[in-house]
Amino acid sequence: MSQVTIYHNPKCSTSRKALEMIRGTGIEPEVVLYKETGWTAEKIKALADRAGVPVSTFLRAKEPLAHDLGLTAPDIAEAALLKAMVEHPVLVERPIVASDKGVVLGRPVERVKEILPT
Repeated sequence: MSQVTIYHNPKCSTSRKALEMIRGTGIEPEVVLYKETGWTAEKIKALADRAGVPVSTFLRAKEPLAHDLGLTAPDIAEAALLKAMVEHPVLVERPIVASDKGVVLGRPVERVKEILPT
């Protein structure tokens, strides 16, 4: 069976719904509590690359800290985003779900179905 990993924040209702959806298919995913374990720039970049999206897609732009740090500017450098996301895990949008089929940001949560094993 394919491995599914969810980068999860249990305080986020969308993240909880994604985890419930995955488990509802009979899959027990690896659950990474990223606010506790933290991120590396390489991991965020690799996930974005596998998802085929810019790193900025994974920025939680609604987080006040993102605005305070100037991270929502259209010309923000990827390196600056990665540095801030590593220093402040709350800035990473959730949930991010990875499987052998790819990586998606689970917003809306139904997107997670796209990469679940069949």
